[in-house]
Amino acid sequence: MPFWSTDFGEKTTLKDPKRAFRFTVTITGIDSSNGGPLVWYATSVTKPSFEVTASEHKFLNHTFFYPANVKWNTIDLKMVDPAGDPDVAATLAAMVQASGYSPPVDATTESFTSISKAKAAGALGTILITQIDANGTPIEKWTLVNSFATKVDFGGELSYGEEKLSEYAMTIQYDWARVETLEPSSAVAMQGSSFFGIG
Repeated sequence: MPFWSTDFGEKTTLKDPKRAFRFTVTITGIDSSNGGPLVWYATSVTKPSFEVTASEHKFLNHTFFYPANVKWNTIDLKMVDPAGDPDVAATLAAMVQASGYSPPVDATTESFTSISKAKAAGALGTILITQIDANGTPIEKWTLVNSFATKVDFGGELSYGEEKLSEYAMTIQYDWARVETLEPSSAVAMQGSSFFGIG
């Protein structure tokens, strides 16, 4: 039965489709001293996506393609700054520093630390993008594996003529993402399934 149908006495439950404005973002690397892992000040986030590259083989005047590697695309997270607890500028700066980056200060006392994947992924922790229904119940959950920030924007241009809220942005790279559908579906064999998972 389509979600836009009426009951017509069929004793079926009307369904509400997934909506783009019903979502939460969780970054487990943000501790309670910086507002906690639930990024309630997020304004938008792109869901994971991937591309499958293709290898080409030519034979006479024919071209054949074979699927090769899967490459997951970056996601973009936009946030406003509550300007208190948490302070998004401070939180993002702390994440970059926890990744191993230290600005140069004095050549004689220079830190020889640098960014590593373990530190960068550890700074963000696990990132969860969850779509919820009208009751706040999760219906689709994406888990980003080994994610780290590749671009941080601290709000762009400031202008006396602007009245909009300051918006911060972060681009995030990850190795792959796992998706869990948390409601029964006739499209799969199991009631609620996890895809791209381990084991």
